[in-house]
Amino acid sequence: MKKDKPYQIPHHVTEIILESVSDGVFTVDHEWRITSFNRAAEKITGIPRDEALRKHCWEVFRSNMCETDCALRRTMDQGKAFVDTSTYIVNSKKRRIPVVVSTSLLKDGDGTVLGGVETFRDMSLIEELRKELDARYQLGDMVSRSPAMHKIFSILPQVAESDSTILLQGETGTGKELLARAIHDLSPRREKPFIAINCGAFPDTLLESELFGYKAGAFTNATKDKPGHFALAEGGTILLDEIGDLSAAFQVRLLRVLQDRTFQPLGGTQSVKADVRIIASSNKELSKLVKKGVFRQDLFYRVNVVRLDSPPLRSRKEDIPILVKHFISKLNRLRGKAVTGISHEALELLVSHDYPGNIRELENIIEHAFVLCPEGQVKPHCLPDNIRALLPGPTTHVKMDAALQSVEAQVIIDALKRNKYNRLKTARELGIHKSTLFRKIKILGIDLPKIDGRADRK
Repeated sequence: MKKDKPYQIPHHVTEIILESVSDGVFTVDHEWRITSFNRAAEKITGIPRDEALRKHCWEVFRSNMCETDCALRRTMDQGKAFVDTSTYIVNSKKRRIPVVVSTSLLKDGDGTVLGGVETFRDMSLIEELRKELDARYQLGDMVSRSPAMHKIFSILPQVAESDSTILLQGETGTGKELLARAIHDLSPRREKPFIAINCGAFPDTLLESELFGYKAGAFTNATKDKPGHFALAEGGTILLDEIGDLSAAFQVRLLRVLQDRTFQPLGGTQSVKADVRIIASSNKELSKLVKKGVFRQDLFYRVNVVRLDSPPLRSRKEDIPILVKHFISKLNRLRGKAVTGISHEALELLVSHDYPGNIRELENIIEHAFVLCPEGQVKPHCLPDNIRALLPGPTTHVKMDAALQSVEAQVIIDALKRNKYNRLKTARELGIHKSTLFRKIKILGIDLPKIDGRADRK
């Protein structure tokens, strides 16, 4: 009995289908010249079909994959299809378009390989939504999901708009300088300099010349005038870091500057007006230093006009995953690496650590991981010895999972309270789907009050 040949879709029907889909589709021959180019490909690239046909595919798409890891080339070399590879192309207006591509071999009815076919989907809208979502947790170079940090984020524009002196309190490594830079960047002084100086790093005589400058002849080898940090920051912002380390004598000198907004260079005879926004920071509790008689009370009141407290990382462990992602992205960009993320086991270890060095310590840990594991996922063996020492044994693994779930549960509970237990609004704030929130509430065993927050849908 003669077998019927498998039914093949007529060529004109295939063309109609390709012209109707929203994904870009193109084919190439064995010389990498484009042999077909559908309507969606024209729309996404901005290049007419007549211009694209017979050109080499890299001349049309100018993708970052073309030079290093072309998915279509891998398909042609290995005879294997690849699905959902993320990359970008450069369109006719020289704008980068994020896309997801899939590739496979192009064969005729007899199975002869004619070339390759690639489909690509424009991910610009999804990328914009992702950036918008990330922006809710980011301010300048600071990222956080912590309610304590979000309180600071919410008032920072108002604080920046004023010209009042600000005191930043917090342990070493909590990001006080980043906070100061964010204030400067949001302020009307943003176009002028931002200068930071560590007051605890210099003896009084040297600190005086660093801050206020000196005149020629003020001391041996002072052959010409040198402007100090106050003069260099004119019109901008100066950060007096670790102000709690100032000597009693220098506190008097600084108090006069804050009162009169004038300073006198070392060896000078005339006062100079200072148009500078002053931000002070300290890893010591200044009010306690005042009680001990170590820090002048009048100077404390001068710098403590607006106070912002930067919480330690151990009290905002819900920020560890987002900070890790931020540092991986930053180091990939700076070092040209290809680290794709972090494994669940490695993240468990990072969450279990107490971070005496705070965010700065976490960043150093991720940098250490980049040295040992420059590509792929960050795994436990990539981390420093003191972190790997926290590896859970069989009896403690459950405790580690419980700790992670406890952090996640607390984040959800806090968000529910802020949104008066409205599930939809809470899901939006957390950047997850409503059904995902319901599932997490059930899995984590979160008890909800009898009030129904669903009525508040504004």
